This record gives sequence, structure tokens and C-alpha cells, in this order.
Amino acid sequence: MNSPETQEEAKVPPTKNWLLEIREAIKVLLVSLAIVLPIRYFIAQPFIVRGASMEPNFFDREYLVVDEISYLLREPQRGEAVVFRYPKDPRQFFIKRVIGLPGERVEIKSGKIKIFNSTHLTGLTLEESYLQSSELATNPDLVSTLGSKDYFVLGDNRNFSSDSRFWGSLDRRFFIGRVIFRAWPLSQLGVIANY
Repeated sequence: MNSPETQEEAKVPPTKNWLLEIREAIKVLLVSLAIVLPIRYFIAQPFIVRGASMEPNFFDREYLVVDEISYLLREPQRGEAVVFRYPKDPRQFFIKRVIGLPGERVEIKSGKIKIFNSTHLTGLTLEESYLQSSELATNPDLVSTLGSKDYFVLGDNRNFSSDSRFWGSLDRRFFIGRVIFRAWPLSQLGVIANY
């Protein structure tokens, strides 16, 4: 003997069953989009590395996840790898490392970087453990005084990077977010350390 539920299922025409399945699939899709889209557009964004300017820490074609929410709550910090819109062509996205903060003076001399601010009036020589070699010199010699919303950013691969040495300081408004996770290649999967 069939249960009442089985009898009801048997009475539903196949077309109606098919329409119910489509309706359920649409509901699942809409709920998924309602969860994923805000995360994608307001919290975290994917970024694919192009070029060699951040080697050996980030390589061409690596897939990174960029945290967009942190910089709504706090300012970028020295040593963080950040993604931003290139000031000379905002359609392009760059990845670099924050070296100088607003109000500081950045001095590059004899291959070394020195930071001058209210805490380090005589200058602090920057120790850059993220560089491939401590012998890697940063050139050319220059001095950059940063405004109240300006940052000085450099690529980790100093010999192959278009950065603040060549096009000037980066205004805060161009920042997208900080790199927090490497999703590809799988052999390098993991959280990104900031220095």
C-alpha cells in the first residue's frame, strides 16, 4: 500500500516536477549570488600577477586574493604588498610593496633606503627581509617627501619594476587593497606574510 506522500508524488505531472526543479535551481543560484557577489565586489577581489616586478615573492600568472575591507578600517602599513590602480592609467592594476607612509621622507642613497619621520628624525635604514638578496641595491639615488595622503611603493624585483622611483608617490585613493592569499599555483597556496 502506498503512503499518502507517494500517492501525491505520483499525481504530479512530469512537466510540473521539472518546473519545480528549475525553480529550486534558480533559488539556489540567487542565494549563491547574494552571498558571493558582495564578497567579490566589496570584501575580496581576485588579482592575477602580470610581469616580474615582484619576484621572488610573486610570480607572473599567480592568482592572488586581495582584501578590500581592511583599508576601510585602517591605513596601509609599511611592508604590505598592495594592489592599486596605476595613477598614470587607472585602467591598469599594479602590485607593489608599501615603503614610505604619509608625511615621511624617503631617501634612496648608495643602494639603501632610509625613512625619516617624527619617530626617526635622523633616519631609519629599512631592513627588507622580503628581498631576494640583502646585497640587492635600490637605484637611483633620490629623495621623496610624501604628502598627507601619499605612499611610496616599490617592486621587490627592483631592477625590473616601474614604481614610485619613476612615476612618483601614490595617492591613497588609488589603493584597492592588500594581498592576503595566494590561490594559484596550488604548490604555493596559502596566506601571504606581511613584513
